[in-house]
Amino acid sequence: MISITSILLGLGGKCLLNWTLVVIQRSRFHQSFLGVFSISLAIVDTALTLFVITVHLHTDGFFLLLGLKLTRFHVCLLVQILGQVYSTLQWPVVVLTSLDHFCSLTQRFQPNIARTKMARWFVHLSVTCLLWFHTVLYVFLLSDFNPVLEDVPYNQIYQCWVFNTSQILQIAMFLLLLLVFAAFHAGCITRKVKDQNTDQRKTLSRKNVVCQALLIFLNTWAWFLFFLSVILLLPVGIPTYLGLNVAWLSFLNSTLIAVLLCAVCPASQLAQGLPAVLPDSFCEWRFKFSLASEGSTCTLQIHTGHREEEVKSNELT
Repeated sequence: MISITSILLGLGGKCLLNWTLVVIQRSRFHQSFLGVFSISLAIVDTALTLFVITVHLHTDGFFLLLGLKLTRFHVCLLVQILGQVYSTLQWPVVVLTSLDHFCSLTQRFQPNIARTKMARWFVHLSVTCLLWFHTVLYVFLLSDFNPVLEDVPYNQIYQCWVFNTSQILQIAMFLLLLLVFAAFHAGCITRKVKDQNTDQRKTLSRKNVVCQALLIFLNTWAWFLFFLSVILLLPVGIPTYLGLNVAWLSFLNSTLIAVLLCAVCPASQLAQGLPAVLPDSFCEWRFKFSLASEGSTCTLQIHTGHREEEVKSNELT
């Protein structure tokens, strides 16, 4: 059991972190589904925090809202329900973000047209609203979730039962294994095609992209990976109402971008121009590699996240 004061402190810190990251990344949040979903999550967390504060500050232990008498039991109930909703949202958010980034990488569109930007923003907003709606329906109608509201002694009247989440560690391990597999796959392909010069050049370039993507990702998120490792090794649970936050979503965004760049963006495709700029305010995805051919050398730099694409070609005589 956790006291309502501890829940309030955790929610307050989470809201502060959420809105800080939203403000920092405000120029890019409208460009992706994950950005729009992060804003909606910050709004829901703020509403929950204000509700807990309102109940907690009333000395008589309740207050009236639209004729309803709301007490600390409603606080515990709401915290448990939203915690279950957050846990249920974890994997759907991963799948939808992956699809969104995959479409941005594989489909060419014109980002300078306002109509296209507005259309994408409307799609992201609609998907976010539908995701919240269907998740809440699933928790209430289809899941086996049963909130714990028991009679407690008087000295524990301001404490709530909370559940811990395991989805964060599962998702982190799954995505990191995908990155390891991408690196291993690139190394295996390189050894298989040494007898074909053209394919070997393309494969070596692909391996270079994978290695640089992994290096950029690790240089940015090494501290966060260390934090996850500590949680994995120690018997410390993450409460469900704290598991889904904008910091975790930002890490998830960078990880999915790294996986997709390794999987669907070899150098041969990047040399034709990156179809879309992936929104990432933490990692600066800059690639430098050479595609050697007879009589010419091509040096390519790809900037995603902070800068536009830049291609430089030098012909050698």
